Amino acid sequence: MKSTISKRKKIHYGIRRKVKGTAGRPRLSVFRSNKEIYAQLVDDVSGLTLAAASSRDAGCNTTGNKVEVAKEVGKIIAQKGADAGISAVVFDRGGYLYHGRVKSLAEGAREGGLQF
Repeated sequence: MKSTISKRKKIHYGIRRKVKGTAGRPRLSVFRSNKEIYAQLVDDVSGLTLAAASSRDAGCNTTGNKVEVAKEVGKIIAQKGADAGISAVVFDRGGYLYHGRVKSLAEGAREGGLQF
């Protein structure tokens, strides 16, 4: 019987086969743990992380439930992307369902000005 993590990793590898980030249109990668949520803007061509945000950052408002915190992280990553001159990204949901915190982070990033 496969574990939940190994199932998610298999889905994530399938997504990564199709989704590639470039300097002009980086990949918005999402990682979700039980307590926190993390987002990165990654240029896969050069292997660099252009910007990163998480619910552990000092500027993140951690009051409210985890879905609201994820939306706040989406807005923060959009702001950091705008500061780096990034307006369009490809979304990498990391093997998670597009639901709940992952969806909320994506909506927050869209509200912040990123285009998917």
